[in-house]
Amino acid sequence: MNRIYEQTMLFDFYGELLTEHQRRVYEDVVYQDMSLGEIAEELGISRQGVHDLIRRCDKILQGYESKLHLVERFAAAKETVRRIERLTDQGKGDMGISERLQTISQLSRELLEEL
Repeated sequence: MNRIYEQTMLFDFYGELLTEHQRRVYEDVVYQDMSLGEIAEELGISRQGVHDLIRRCDKILQGYESKLHLVERFAAAKETVRRIERLTDQGKGDMGISERLQTISQLSRELLEEL
């Protein structure tokens, strides 16, 4: 997973667990694509202070993911839905309708068990 995508996903799932200040600075970096210098100037702190804050937030968010695995589970569920979607495309594959329905049913059960 590329760094920006990973930061975005982690923030989407766990961002509310950061402090207001951490959340604001992290949003500026990840969503607003502001430079460390711009944020530092706006907040009246050093670039190094902003850099350290971002690294601390990254570590906090990754810590939540390592314990809760919500992003990982979301990605797995998304892939299962993609597989189901491909199975519903009548024009592709060697499977008959009955076999497709059985596979869709199995994937649906697995998805529900994961949630």
